[in-house]
Amino acid sequence: MGRKPDPAKPHSGVRSVLPKAGRRAQPSPVVLGAALFVLGFVSLFTGHIVTDADWSRIRSRWRSNQVRNNGPIDIWKSRYSNLYYGCSGRSPKLRSAVPENGSTGYLLIGTSGGLNQQRIGITDAVVVAWILNATLVVPELDHHSFWKDDSDFSDIFDVDWFISYLSKDVPVVKSIPYEVMTSMDKLPWTMRAPRKSMPEFYVDEVLPILMRRRALQLTKFDYRLTNELDEELQKLRCRVNFHALRFTKSIQSLGKKLVRRLRIMSSRYVAIHLRFEPDMLAFSGCYYGGGEKERKELAEIRKRWDTLPDLSAEDERTRGKCPLTPHEIGLMLQALGFGNETYLYVASGEIYGGEETLRPLRELFPNFYTKEMLAGDDLKPFLPFASQLAAVDFIVCDESDVFVTNNNGNMAKVLAGRRRYMGHKRTIRPNTKKLNVLFQARNQMDWDRFSQKVKKIQRGLMGEPDDTRHGRDDFHEMPSSCICQRVPANRSVTTQTENLTAQVS
Repeated sequence: MGRKPDPAKPHSGVRSVLPKAGRRAQPSPVVLGAALFVLGFVSLFTGHIVTDADWSRIRSRWRSNQVRNNGPIDIWKSRYSNLYYGCSGRSPKLRSAVPENGSTGYLLIGTSGGLNQQRIGITDAVVVAWILNATLVVPELDHHSFWKDDSDFSDIFDVDWFISYLSKDVPVVKSIPYEVMTSMDKLPWTMRAPRKSMPEFYVDEVLPILMRRRALQLTKFDYRLTNELDEELQKLRCRVNFHALRFTKSIQSLGKKLVRRLRIMSSRYVAIHLRFEPDMLAFSGCYYGGGEKERKELAEIRKRWDTLPDLSAEDERTRGKCPLTPHEIGLMLQALGFGNETYLYVASGEIYGGEETLRPLRELFPNFYTKEMLAGDDLKPFLPFASQLAAVDFIVCDESDVFVTNNNGNMAKVLAGRRRYMGHKRTIRPNTKKLNVLFQARNQMDWDRFSQKVKKIQRGLMGEPDDTRHGRDDFHEMPSSCICQRVPANRSVTTQTENLTAQVS
């Protein structure tokens, strides 16, 4: 682990130079309070001023307990959001991009799924190219998935910006040079990496083929790289996802136009990513109260997938695997404190049950808008392209004051991570397991009691800096390696301790 990186071995930097990101056990508030007290006395007698790093460690742990356990939460904005910022700058420790003619070969990527699943694949492809010391060819988008979108990379993302922004990390080209293609004996080799592969897999199994064939294509490239990467490679992921992947000017223009139209009507709005399409509900195996008609319709759709297991709708709901209905999302928002004057932007595909399913949400929040309602004829050029429409939704959701989702899909994860990185904008992730139990008992309690329980259930899932962390974090949702905490300079422990004491009292 202490060896210097060998430039001839693209994997050596991964294994020996980059520090592993670890987690520290969280001490109790009593222990942290005692530490502050002791350090305060030390500073009185010695004049010692703790460093920013010292104070950051103490305060972040202390605040982690205070935020979660103390007082009501502002539903529109975290009071601690200005203490954190995205920090994904490259470190001198990270090996710089090699010249194209000095790379190990050309890496082609075939992405898979919808817009945000492909976005995750593209992000990971850049990291894999770095690991392999390869030249990345601008990824090919999926034209054959459920969405049947013919958009190419350059139709959705600013390809020149992508290449330029990543030039210090990985060489990127729009296509394999003609002279290289004509000099190759065979077409590029294709293979598929196992899901969540470690860097060692790419070094041991992929690199030899790439160097022998000069070009290699990895197919169905989604979630093919582990979340357990060194910190500097996680930061590279953030640079790709939050900076290099910039939408085209036409998509940005329409997205920002919709945001302006919403802001004219209201100074703030809530965006909901509502996944309630027929195929999604069928895949989930859940039941939503539509009687025998619903059971037959969703069962017929499930026949599209040969390998789906038989699921118990009741068991899936008990496990929290069933997305909330539009009505349930509305009840949750209302219980959290959003009044019926709140403006909603709803990003969704085809809703199962159509207007009948949406009516309860519209009745709770009459100021209900979609991209179709806001854009009018401006949307026509984008209508044949599902991924471009999703990109417009992405922009409007990202710019919202509050983002809510009824699912834990790719768009929900990517947006949650981006909003954390961009200043911990309020992001609400429903605790479906506990909320489903509460909704079943809704008629057994008055509104005040119901609202109180919803607020309790959702604490720790509101987009705060110290939100509840799952045992297996998805880095795209929780990009902790790329988020830093601001610490006021040159403040003594005594002053800091007094301020914390005032907050507690």
